[in-house]
Amino acid sequence: MKSLMALLHWVLIDLGTRCGTSTTADLKTISRRVEAEGVSFLTISLANFGKDFQKSLDQGYVSDEQYPGFARTAGLPRFLSGFLRLVFDARSGRLLENPSVDAIYSVRQLTLMWAKIALPSTPEREKDAYTKYLECEQDVRQADQNFLSDPNLRRSYSRLGRLLWADLFTTLDERVYYGELLPKHGPGATADKLKGNLKWTQQEWTARLERVAPHWEHLVPSPRYLDRVSAVTILEPSDERPSKVISVPKDARGPRLIAVEPTCMQYMQQAVLAQIVELIDGNDICRDLISSRSQQPNQLLAQLGSLTGSVVATRGELKLSEDVTPVETGNGISLEPHTVGLQMGLATLDLSEASDRVSSQHVRALLENHPNLLEIVDASRTRKADVPGHGVIRLAKFASMGSALCFPFESIVFATVCFLGIEKSLSRPLTKKDIMSLIGRVRVYGDDIIVPVEHVQSVVEALETFGFRVNRNKSFWTGKFRESCGKDYYAGTDISVVRIRQPLPNDRTQVEQVVSTVSLRNQLFHAGFTGAVDYLDSLIERIIPFPEVHWTKVENDSPIAPSLEENAISTRSGTIVQSSPALGKHSWGPCQGPYQLSGDLQKPMVRAAVVSAKSPSSEIDDYAALQKWFLMRGEHPFEDKDHLLRAGRPDSVRIKIRMVPLY
Repeated sequence: MKSLMALLHWVLIDLGTRCGTSTTADLKTISRRVEAEGVSFLTISLANFGKDFQKSLDQGYVSDEQYPGFARTAGLPRFLSGFLRLVFDARSGRLLENPSVDAIYSVRQLTLMWAKIALPSTPEREKDAYTKYLECEQDVRQADQNFLSDPNLRRSYSRLGRLLWADLFTTLDERVYYGELLPKHGPGATADKLKGNLKWTQQEWTARLERVAPHWEHLVPSPRYLDRVSAVTILEPSDERPSKVISVPKDARGPRLIAVEPTCMQYMQQAVLAQIVELIDGNDICRDLISSRSQQPNQLLAQLGSLTGSVVATRGELKLSEDVTPVETGNGISLEPHTVGLQMGLATLDLSEASDRVSSQHVRALLENHPNLLEIVDASRTRKADVPGHGVIRLAKFASMGSALCFPFESIVFATVCFLGIEKSLSRPLTKKDIMSLIGRVRVYGDDIIVPVEHVQSVVEALETFGFRVNRNKSFWTGKFRESCGKDYYAGTDISVVRIRQPLPNDRTQVEQVVSTVSLRNQLFHAGFTGAVDYLDSLIERIIPFPEVHWTKVENDSPIAPSLEENAISTRSGTIVQSSPALGKHSWGPCQGPYQLSGDLQKPMVRAAVVSAKSPSSEIDDYAALQKWFLMRGEHPFEDKDHLLRAGRPDSVRIKIRMVPLY
């Protein structure tokens, strides 16, 4: 706690210096509240303050019911009043005509940076999360009844589904019919506890899968090995293994729940997913509406939506209208309008419990004219879940997080419902021409949704009719603030905050915390926090050697080599890429050393900490090894020469000190 408070102290000083305001009283308030309330003041109370601040920006004024627990002077809270007065009128609480974007960023940075710290959940919060999981399941069943009992709603939904996805689903259906699915295993856990390469020797299959994807076609590389799978158990629906619902750390409010799928289900889900991703990227409409390759299109639309201007879209290529020009600022590229009064008209919506509220009936209604695709999707869907404290339950939801098909189908369902809302707003059936005209104004990435402002109320109503919950605290359409896919904008300027993901470390054995803190330090460096960076330098240098390392900046839309993605940092001015494997600091100018030239590599080398993680021993041979070899794919499928000897996620991760290249 002391280290967190010290970091907060320096962040507050840096922000006060940036905005030219005193923060002495604010620090006293924080210290007093933390002493009384503990870390929850940082992770919950400050976060609630930040969320209220965002809604104030969106609605254009500070309302009486906002900022509970914080004393007021006239129209504004006393806490952070030095920043707030640069954004709102001190008497009326109304948004200033030209609020300080630096002050807006400062309030959000200070209040929201603590909200995502992965803290161990209490037994009470875990129990509450599992109870809410079941309550959500009951809500889905009720939404199903409403959906199935309204033939007009179902008919309109299915018709729009055909208009949007007919080409995609037809091709998928053909590929399933002709047996073109190529399954694969992932590195994660499975409900039947098979790990690493042992997944390739799985001995369970379901009767539902057997009808559409026989085990002897997918578990062995050729017919000559059929005797190897003679002992595979074919499970009837009543005997199928359920998914296992588990909790993983999320934030101070509670854990995140995910489902660990049975091996055979996960195996075939990956086969369907690979085809969906490939075909979406090759389809003009799908690629511009729901592609999962990148979050950047959603982020760009959010930036455009935060502007006063208008957007032009041609075949999915987003660009600014003539009324808006890019202007170079100290924080990178900002977008400012020439003409005041034009409305961009793009809203950003966020859904709560999004994946858990997509019903199996929603997916079945979209696939009803594609029997082969429907059968494989339904067969690879786990119908039961084992929920701690509640036993095995039958699922109405399509899939929880953990299923490979959860993300693509939730995007497809949400996009369809959004167009249903737009259709209702227009009071006429949508046509293919209408769909094409909305390209660049509607986009869905999971539960991050972009829609035109003029249709937003109707879209929200449609989403709620289907049982989805629009998180109105994180949905914006009236002011100049927008957020989508981890990026936040005000009037075209990126005001995304740097977040703490892990508690600050005490020693080298806390590997995850050390790695997270080094990343935090470098993010704060690129965001211009000098005092906070100096403090973290002193903390990290007591634990590991912390030399300067080489880094480069690439544009946000530029590709990054897969080998460098782990060391990439997204900043407001671009993506920072570090090529050195060292846990090192970023600085301006050339690296100062100390370093020495390697005689073998002819590269400057530096003594630094590196993360050492090795996959556990997991050997396979015979038919399983051959099957894995045939099904390996990707840009560099055989880069790991030991993949038949080791596989799976590392059992442990350590930090080692050794000589490594600066770049």
